[in-house]
Amino acid sequence: MPQNFSRATVPNDSKTKRILVVDIGGSNVKLMISAEEKRRKFPSGPKLEPPEAIAQIKENTRDWDFDAVAVGFPAPIREGKILCDPTHLGNGWEGFDFVKALGKPTRVINDAALQALGSYRGGGRMLFLGLGTGLGSALVWQDHLFPLELGHLPYVDEGIIEDVLGDEGLEELGRKEWQRETLRAIRFLKQALIADYVILGGGNAKLLEKLPDDVELGHNRNVYPGGLRLWETHPETKKPRWQIV
Repeated sequence: MPQNFSRATVPNDSKTKRILVVDIGGSNVKLMISAEEKRRKFPSGPKLEPPEAIAQIKENTRDWDFDAVAVGFPAPIREGKILCDPTHLGNGWEGFDFVKALGKPTRVINDAALQALGSYRGGGRMLFLGLGTGLGSALVWQDHLFPLELGHLPYVDEGIIEDVLGDEGLEELGRKEWQRETLRAIRFLKQALIADYVILGGGNAKLLEKLPDDVELGHNRNVYPGGLRLWETHPETKKPRWQIV
């Protein structure tokens, strides 16, 4: 069912509100306040826990004026709640309350879903795949965002698909074999999800040399427009434009 953001709302559309976009990853936390302003970041890693992260976010944004926050977080999210601690960060994240910690209206979704939302350009159903440490994924169509956990799909013997498409697979297979296996998997996933086109993100996407016509490289900076879209509202109802299912 559609995600309900009733616990944290802003009265006006994102076009008139200043939105702080926080992209929390396994290596860095990136902070963006506009498309023009240089983004700021600080290291994350397997020891980063909520108190330190919040302190760093506040320190790095103390001279920025903003009304609301959009957070991309590397774990499954349901109705704005983090369901479990992520693999590549510290403990204490499950159920963490960003609204209370930051003192601002805050919406939280999966980090791949946030980049997918900012990458969508219309034209039917878009499948987003983030090729990095693991495999991030989301499906977007008109006014709908469906965060996925495709990385956990069984794939090759007793492994899962992100073991092949992620960093582990790249190191084990070597670049050429990883390219072949990744393009094969992208084709299967596109067919299975009836996607019209695929956008690739993540640090390893640029290693793919030849892409099919319906597959293209995205950009990490699409996280910022994703954060703005997360706060978009319908002009008449003031309800969130994007349904997160």
